[in-house]
Formats: sequence, structure tokens, C-alpha cells
Amino acid sequence: MIPGLQEWIHKLEEGVGVQQIKLVAIWLGLAAFMTFYNLREFKNFSSPEAMDAAQVGRNLAEGRGYTTRYIRPLSVALLQSYRGAAGHGLSGYHPDLANAPVYPTILAGLMTTLPFSYDILDAEKFLRYQPEMLIAIFNQCLFLILLVSVFRLAKRLFDSPVAWLAVFSLGASDLFWRFSVSGLPTIFLALILCWIVLLLVHLDEWGQEENPPASRFLFLGLAIGGLLATAVLTRYSLIWLVPVVVGFIAWIAGPRRVPAMAGCVVVFLLLISPWLARNYSLSGTLFGTAGFAISEETSAFPGARLVRSLPQNFAAELNRLGLEAYGRKLILELARLIQEDLPKMGGSWLSAFFLPGLLIPFRNPLLNRLRWFLVAAITVLLLTQALGKTSLTNISPTFNGENLLVLISPFIFIFGSALFFLLLDQIEFAWQPARGLLIAGFVLLCSAPLVLTLLPPRSFPLSYPPYLPPVIQNTSKWMTEKELMMSDMPWAVAWYGNRDCVWTTLDSGLDQTSDFYRINDYMRPIQALYLTQITMDTKFLSEMVRGGAEGVWGRFVLDSLLRTNVPSGFPLKQAPKGYLPEQLFLSDRIRWKAGEK
Repeated sequence: MIPGLQEWIHKLEEGVGVQQIKLVAIWLGLAAFMTFYNLREFKNFSSPEAMDAAQVGRNLAEGRGYTTRYIRPLSVALLQSYRGAAGHGLSGYHPDLANAPVYPTILAGLMTTLPFSYDILDAEKFLRYQPEMLIAIFNQCLFLILLVSVFRLAKRLFDSPVAWLAVFSLGASDLFWRFSVSGLPTIFLALILCWIVLLLVHLDEWGQEENPPASRFLFLGLAIGGLLATAVLTRYSLIWLVPVVVGFIAWIAGPRRVPAMAGCVVVFLLLISPWLARNYSLSGTLFGTAGFAISEETSAFPGARLVRSLPQNFAAELNRLGLEAYGRKLILELARLIQEDLPKMGGSWLSAFFLPGLLIPFRNPLLNRLRWFLVAAITVLLLTQALGKTSLTNISPTFNGENLLVLISPFIFIFGSALFFLLLDQIEFAWQPARGLLIAGFVLLCSAPLVLTLLPPRSFPLSYPPYLPPVIQNTSKWMTEKELMMSDMPWAVAWYGNRDCVWTTLDSGLDQTSDFYRINDYMRPIQALYLTQITMDTKFLSEMVRGGAEGVWGRFVLDSLLRTNVPSGFPLKQAPKGYLPEQLFLSDRIRWKAGEK
């Protein structure tokens, strides 16, 4: 036999080739599972944040700059307040003041690279929206990278069995698979935080050496600062993690803490400053409308009232809130998070091992220090999530960008797996295979939610009501590029319909001094109104009658149905057939075939 061929066969049978074959088999298995999951469980986006980021990314990809077609009245008011009467941003492309730039920019890169097809050609056979499928596959590729990163981190901190259990449990997490198809940047942020912790582990190890070169610490500080900036420019609220990371660097870097901290802080400030300057130049605020999240869901601004309002005096509006309002919001939300979200972080039984595992001291000092870092990070994210809660959490309670605790989940899987093996090692098995069976049973228990999800019946592939992409797109096509709609789901009109759409104001246009007419008469004509089940399903007593400004459009619909016509004086009177009673579309003129009126 040829010596080279014999050596190659030996490698395949006993050498490096065996490991490579195993890795290829694992990756092929993951790819097959990903395909199977998407065929059974994929749904079109249900999160407003996902549609919002996607439509901003498309605007970037199509050369419209960092602009949005999803127009919040609060954003209009911010621009007008800072830039004067003519600066409301409705005369042309409306600058986006809600989204941090990294994730939409990544999506824009995908949209210019991959063959995105936004038009729905066959509405009757529609099941999945192709652009959303591509975005989901991209996030699932990030999920695979996250699994590799978690394995490396777990193996570095503990050993191979812990690393494999952590990866299998994370890979079988129904929560993370659902996030992977949600269109949200959650998987991307979890990956960034995992890389930050990997670099902190390197920094801790170097900090224990005698006389380590300062250049190493400077380099790691620069890398950590770059990753922190990326995280903050993906989700603004993660800026509160910066003091935790910098403080941890000061603790573990030893005599070289100064170059590490300086590199981290300087790079972080250099990367985020241009974007914050851009926001300030447009609106007079560093974080745009996102900076008002702390004031939402308070007693003065319940639900989405603040974002849908068009205040002429911001200071007067915000002065309605005292410290007690923020304190009340913090206490109520903290109670909910501690009772509901904290015990089931990661959506796995491993969280039951992680929380008590925080109390167990490790022999490795690095693990003890990292444990306190995780405690500090969880505390900060708990407070941030509680104070930063908005109406988006009510729309999609678990799968939303405000769910910050899920970002810590990879570390829960790592430390939970470590505690499981620590307890397992205390058991003496009379029958040796029992140990392996117990581990397999535990993995099956952790993956039970995903297994049950994949069992029949199959999920309906549409997030309806209210999102039915073919209907939204066909309805939007009645409008021209330069015309403005108003809707109770402007994020969906902007994404599926690719038309400018302002969120329904807190009045229904019955008063000539209302916000509806302020926009229609002085900024840009509103030429269509599109109301969906979000409004049509409004509760009569609690929301229409007693809901105040939140229920005005529900009362408008009820009044229109009782009168069999829109209220007198309302400028939009033409309606096509086939929308009521589930939805309502009103226009300034007939835009459809005459037979459809």
C-alpha cells in the first residue's frame, strides 16, 4: 500500500481524523436540526422591535440613510422641539431616533449581500416571508458560534464534561431557538457578552503572573472596550454594564489595571461618541426616544402613551413625574422579575442549579471572582430591565429586546452544569453505566420544552392576528412612496409595506386642535388610516370607556360602526370591502378597484 495513503487511513481510524469526522458529524447534525426546526416552528416576526430594525436596515441597504418609515409621534415632537417648527422630519426621510445602529447595519449588510425578495408574489400560498427566513438563519448561525464560544469558555473554566453538558443544554434550549427566529439581536448580544467574559478570563489569568507586560493588558482592554461599545450600540440599556466590567478589570488586572482600564474606557468612548453626537445634533438627546423608556409604564404614562404623544413642552410633560413614580415602577417590576423571570432564566432546569451554585465556594480563585461578576451583572440587568420596561414587553412578554436577563443564560448553563457534576461526583454508583444514564436523563429533562415544542401539532406559521404580511403589503401598495399612513401597527406597515406610517395619536381627529390635525394640517397630510385587531379587539369598559386617551381609536371604530359612517368632519371617508369587522382601512380617495368599494 502507498505509504501516504496508509498514513491517511491511520489518521482517519485512530488519529486527528477521528476528531474531525466527529466535528463534521456534529455540524451536519446541527444543520439538519436547524432545517427541521425552521420547517416546523418558524413564524413571521411578532415583535415590533424585529420589524423596526429590519425596515431600518432595508433603508440603509437601499441608500436612504439611517432613517425609518415607522414614525413615532414622540420622535416628531423631539425633532420639532430641538430644530424648530420646520424640523419635524416628516417632509422627507424621517431620521431614526429609536434604534441603536449596530444590528440594523448588520442587517443592511445581509440585505446587500444575500438575495432578499421583499415582494410577496402569491398571497394565497403564502406561509413564510423570505427576508425574515434569511434573518432567522443568520441569527441561527450566530447561535452556532455562541455554542462554540460557550464550549471554549466552559472548558477553560472547568473541564470537558461540564463544557459538553453546557453546550448540549444550551443547544437544546427552546428559549434560545425561539429567540433565533424572532428577528431580535438577542443571540448577537449574548455572543458579545460571552466574548467579553472570555477576555476577562484571559485578563484574570495574566493578572496572576509576575511582572506581565503592560502591552498585553492594554490590548485586552482595547478589545473589551470595543466589544462593550458594540453591545451598547446594539442595545442602549447595556451601558449600565460598563461600570461593572471596568470595576471587574480593576479588581483582577493586578498591577497592570491602569493600562487595561484606560484602553477599555478610551476605546469605548471613542466608538460610541460619534453616534451619541449624531443623536444630539438631531434631537438634543443622546439616546433619542430610547432615552425616555424610564418614563414609560409609569402612572403618568401607562402603556405607549408617551411614545404616541406629541408634546409641545417636554419639560412640562416630564415634570408630571416625581421620584415616587419611578420608585413605584422599579418596585413593581422588580417584584415581577424576581417572582417570574429570575427563577427560570435561560428557560432550563439548569437555572435551579445555577442560583444555589452561586453560594458554593470554588477552589479556583478565578471562578470565585467570576461568580461575583455574574452576581453584579445580574443585579444591574435586573434594575435596568425593571426601569426600562415599556409597552413592548406587554406586546411580547418574553421575546422582546427588553429581556436582558436572557443574555446571562449562557453562563447559567456553564455554572449550572458545573454544580450538577459536583453533586454527581458525590454519588457512588454500584452499577457504573448508571452515571451515564443519569447524565443522559438530565440532558433530556433540560431539553424537554424543545422536544415538546417539536411534537405534533405543528405550529401555525403566521403570527396572526394581527400580522398577515400579504394583506399588509397589498394594502400598503395602494399608497405612493410620498404618502403618509397612520396605523396602530406602523412597524408592520413600514416592514412589510415599505411605506411611511405614523403611530396612531392619542386622539382620533374629532377635535381640530388635536395631534391628528397638527400632523395632517401643518406637517404632512395623513392620507390613509389602517386599524387592525390591536384596536378592533379593544375591551369596551376597561379600555374604550375608562382607558382615556389609550382607547380613543377603539371608540372611533365603535362610533363609526354604530353610525355606519365615520364621524362628521373626519377627512378620511373611503373604505374598501372585506376588511370589517377584523380591520378597518380608510382613505382620502378610492385607491382600489371600483368593484371593491
